[in-house]
Amino acid sequence: MALGQNVVINANLFTGDENIANGFLRFEGKKITEIGDMNQYQPEQDEKVIDAGGNIVIPGMIDVHIHGGYGVDVMDADPEKLVFLSEQLLQEGVTTFFATTITQDYPAIEAALASVKKATETGKTTIKGVHLEGPFISEKRAGAQPLEFISAPDIDLFLQWHEASGKQIKLVTYAPEKKGAREFEDVMIKNGIVPSMGHSDAVRAELLESKTTHATHLYNGMRGLHHREAGVAGHALLSPHIQAEIIADGIHVHPDMVNLTYKLKGANGIVLISDAMRAKGLPDGESELGGQKVFVKNGECRLENGSLAGSILTMDQAFRNIIQFTGCSIAEAVQMTSGNQAKEFGLTSKGFLKKDMDADFAIMNQNLEVIETYHLGNSYRKGE
Repeated sequence: MALGQNVVINANLFTGDENIANGFLRFEGKKITEIGDMNQYQPEQDEKVIDAGGNIVIPGMIDVHIHGGYGVDVMDADPEKLVFLSEQLLQEGVTTFFATTITQDYPAIEAALASVKKATETGKTTIKGVHLEGPFISEKRAGAQPLEFISAPDIDLFLQWHEASGKQIKLVTYAPEKKGAREFEDVMIKNGIVPSMGHSDAVRAELLESKTTHATHLYNGMRGLHHREAGVAGHALLSPHIQAEIIADGIHVHPDMVNLTYKLKGANGIVLISDAMRAKGLPDGESELGGQKVFVKNGECRLENGSLAGSILTMDQAFRNIIQFTGCSIAEAVQMTSGNQAKEFGLTSKGFLKKDMDADFAIMNQNLEVIETYHLGNSYRKGE
């Protein structure tokens, strides 16, 4: 038997495809080697046994929109801080994330992208891509994005940034109504990048001509629903091919609207995100996002002008909230926190618990609180 074999037994497994109410999961090194019902379990000599005691095991969560947390911001352009952020996110059950930028001056964006490249080259992060949020967005729907750096799509500049990131840009938030957006979409698609409508004032007629397949933080920073114009939000709800991000903190989107979205889009059309910023995991008070002061109080992050500025939401709280707000099943919550993301972004070794996939999973208690997270077979416990 090869060294380092482990098995989780007596687990309520949610694989992303099925629920095995009393199952086992065997892994060796970084990969899952076997999964099944406890009736089929055969102990093997010298392997480490982890008794889940009936607790829930889910695939590691994937956050495709996160600016930072625990005192770190992607725009700090510090590879060591990105490694630290990766470690901290494991306590939430997040085993994969997209480092997300903000609209800033161009050298600052490029420096942040270069730092992501350096951080991932260490092999110590859980970063599997970059989400470029801005600067090719609408001034009318800027939200917490600094107005002075917003511009029309610049393909040459974008390709330069893609190179700087080590070709890790996987998702781009842009305004599809901007001049040059159709050509920009073609470049993104050619490079395997998902175009996401966000911070956009587009009307639906413009969006029907667009190749966008994703919606950034649905309802926030976009033209909303109106009975004479569906807008960006309406286009997302009406389009089965569009994956809609939701910040399920109950602040950015009212729980009733989260439930309405779930009823219209279904679990297969929603991607739960944190959109978290530096202040996540820290006490209330003054923080910073994209060079702007942010005030954090009672779970809300706001600029001096009152605009919401990211969140302090953890992904395990989003997992619990989506069940509370919609009445969805645990299996559907798994789909919205890992499976949909893995499929949309071609993360072929992530998002599901299957043989030969990465040993990325979280063990939750009956209250859906994360007890322990495994990333590539290594264990992480909160506070350790």
